[in-house]
Amino acid sequence: MLDLNFVRSHVEVVEEKLRQRGMDPAEVLRDFRTLDAERRKAITELETTKSRRNRASEEIAKRKKAGEDASSLMAETKELREQIQELEKAAAGYETRLQEVLSGIPNLPSDSVPPGKSAEENLEVRRWGTPPKFDFVPKPHWELGEQLGVLDLERAAKLTAARFAVYWDLGARLERALANFMLELHTGKHGYTEVLTPYLVNSDSMYGTGQLPKFAADLFRVPHGDKDLWLIPTAEVPVTNLYRDEVLDDARLPISLTAYTPCFRSEAGSYGKDVRGIIRQHQFQKVELVKFVRPEDSYHQLEKLTNDAEEVLQELGLHYRVVALCAGDMGFSAAKTYDIEVWLPGQQLFREISSCSNFESFQARRANIRYRPDGKNKPEFLHTLNGSGLAVGRTWLAIMENYQQADGSVLIPQALRPYMKVDRITPKKF
Repeated sequence: MLDLNFVRSHVEVVEEKLRQRGMDPAEVLRDFRTLDAERRKAITELETTKSRRNRASEEIAKRKKAGEDASSLMAETKELREQIQELEKAAAGYETRLQEVLSGIPNLPSDSVPPGKSAEENLEVRRWGTPPKFDFVPKPHWELGEQLGVLDLERAAKLTAARFAVYWDLGARLERALANFMLELHTGKHGYTEVLTPYLVNSDSMYGTGQLPKFAADLFRVPHGDKDLWLIPTAEVPVTNLYRDEVLDDARLPISLTAYTPCFRSEAGSYGKDVRGIIRQHQFQKVELVKFVRPEDSYHQLEKLTNDAEEVLQELGLHYRVVALCAGDMGFSAAKTYDIEVWLPGQQLFREISSCSNFESFQARRANIRYRPDGKNKPEFLHTLNGSGLAVGRTWLAIMENYQQADGSVLIPQALRPYMKVDRITPKKF
């Protein structure tokens, strides 16, 4: 969420940043100016009326002490008390409506974000490695998975619905191996602390990271008594909210956490897209990286977090590129985002495998996560960052497509063989 005082004082800047995102400022800001003015007017009138009541109460006390008649002042204080109640109600109503508007304003793109309104205008930053060469036509992962007997979409649909997957034998082991490999790399080499969180969170947690109220249709809601719980769309939600409503010591920063969780997304509005294979699933697994940092360090930490995620692909020998998202292609809460896209030879294209974002103070303000800078008494909002390190399912399919062999088997990258205990996947039926 943006700071109210900032929006009030820099409305023109906010409007221009919204245009950079391809949004209509009038639709996003709605009646912000009117609500803000009416709220401030109601608060001023409220404080003035309270002062009048207090002075009248003091005068009543004096008159009673002197044995004088105070009935007229007592009648006046009764009227003032009723006015105060109405003004408090009006101010609260304006505050609620104003917060609704503020909660619907996306984060403002950093000045370093490339201009543009769609993915076609994203800026490639760098590439690593080269695409594998085949003396045969490479297959997509859904064909390989079925032929090898390790990916079963038909039975998953029988169990649940479309866009779910069953992994068999070495397919399941590959998923687990990838998660273990990523976690050990990030904790052992990059200094992250592993955390295991619940997979269901409350509405406050979803609000804190920006999923609610705007993106409720993209989530799976679970009614629970008189409240709702939500299946997490990413570990970013519970991990970031670990410090909700807390003040952290400056000496603890930066805090770097990693978590392996399932992720649940309804994919509302995406039907008809990526229907084959496991590119876009309602449930998938991911290793997430989350950072809590000092504001002055956050862009340096974004580069480091992105490099940490890249190293997974480097260790696995997978060709990829890093893309800086343009303003119009960024997520709601992000101030700057890098996408890491892995090469998939079976489909002859790059696919996103990680998004690494700096949210600046946007999430921290929504979730009230602060720190006390060294030498200062007043807490300030810190900056949060997160990125996939990596999406396990998409890494799984990238290995299947990049390491496929002419005989139909799939080689296991050297980095995963200690976890897999085999050097290749060969056909098997279940």
